[in-house]
Amino acid sequence: GGGGGGGGGGDATETEQLLEINLRPPLYNTEYHCDSIIAGTSRGREAETGGLISKWRPKERLKTTAVALVVCLNIGVDPPDIVKVSPCARLECWIDPLSMQPQKALEAIGKSLQAQYERWQPRAKYRVSLDPTLEDVKKLCVSYRRTAKSERVLFHYNGHGVPKPTLNGEMWVFNKSYTQYIPLSVYDLQTWLSKPSIYVLDCPNAAMLMNAYQNFALQRYQESAGMPVMVHHPPGSKAPPASAELRSAMQDVILLGACGINETLPQNASLPADLFTSCLTTPIKIALRWFCGRSLLRNEGLNLEMIDRIPGKQTDRKTLLGELNWIFTAITDTIAWNVLPRPLFQKLFRQDLLVASLFRNFLLAERIMRAFGCMPLSCPSLPPTHQHPMWHAWDLAAETCLAQLPGLLSGDPSIEYYPSSFFTEQLTAFE
Repeated sequence: GGGGGGGGGGDATETEQLLEINLRPPLYNTEYHCDSIIAGTSRGREAETGGLISKWRPKERLKTTAVALVVCLNIGVDPPDIVKVSPCARLECWIDPLSMQPQKALEAIGKSLQAQYERWQPRAKYRVSLDPTLEDVKKLCVSYRRTAKSERVLFHYNGHGVPKPTLNGEMWVFNKSYTQYIPLSVYDLQTWLSKPSIYVLDCPNAAMLMNAYQNFALQRYQESAGMPVMVHHPPGSKAPPASAELRSAMQDVILLGACGINETLPQNASLPADLFTSCLTTPIKIALRWFCGRSLLRNEGLNLEMIDRIPGKQTDRKTLLGELNWIFTAITDTIAWNVLPRPLFQKLFRQDLLVASLFRNFLLAERIMRAFGCMPLSCPSLPPTHQHPMWHAWDLAAETCLAQLPGLLSGDPSIEYYPSSFFTEQLTAFE
């Protein structure tokens, strides 16, 4: 009898746990939350070997192991098809290219760009190609694909010193003597870099290159499958319509572009010239500078020069800079979790550290660049997030931290940093 009673008690507990699931608010009632509760029951323990837990862990983890940074600036010579305003955005990787001799400036910018990426992925292999020829880019891409084997390669293109990309899907590099711009087709890049790969395109008309990439990828897929080739001409004019073939053709490829077709990059002198790259690789710095320009704290003695002197380390949560970084990461992750379909969230935010960081920071790029009439794009595409209510939480946390900055930098040893109440407030909100 006693044994039977014990069994009944176990069933009752399990029933109570399942009942608890049904009483939870809808947000906690989705499949993955229920799995973790059921995993605690006897049924769960049996199922665990079948992989309830592994459902949440991605089976294949890709790493970005090689990063090619191609920088086409040709400092001192403006491209013929870009009309620059005066004063104009100048900073590249937070360096003024006109503040030193052109070759020195170019090398400093390349070094700085590499350091900005290394913060997100210190273990990758890096190579910077400055004002390269077509042959330089080919060698770099082919050797990096060989090195990376089946891991991901990142290709970053800064095209601020060359003409805009073309409808045929060409970006521009230089000839050996810098007397001509030479077209580099996205089709060739695909051949050299293959897959898996991620492209960061910081140039005007970035969407033309993204459209062309998808059309070329689909064309290759259709040719290899013996299907009739159905793609847009010219390839940069329009992305192919969504289809199973396109999904297969673009598997393991990620594209991030600074702006849409016929869009030029913001030239506002208060912004860096490489605003897209700044958002992707130095998000806290650009987010705070942009915030400072819109905040009433300007009247309280806060200025841009102070933002460059925020005390602390990004990796140390007990410091002002570290805490801001932590809050920013939590907020961007939350926005992504809220708006993305689960499989896409898993793929972009939970598999590769560098890709996850770039996509979190891409949400910031969308917010800031849209304010200047520019529309950053990604493939796979994300729903718009620039007006997500969680951005208000970031603005509030940033304001609370920055309000302490003039005091902290005043040199008065009695002034201490008060940690933000952001996480406590978020937890209280659950109650």
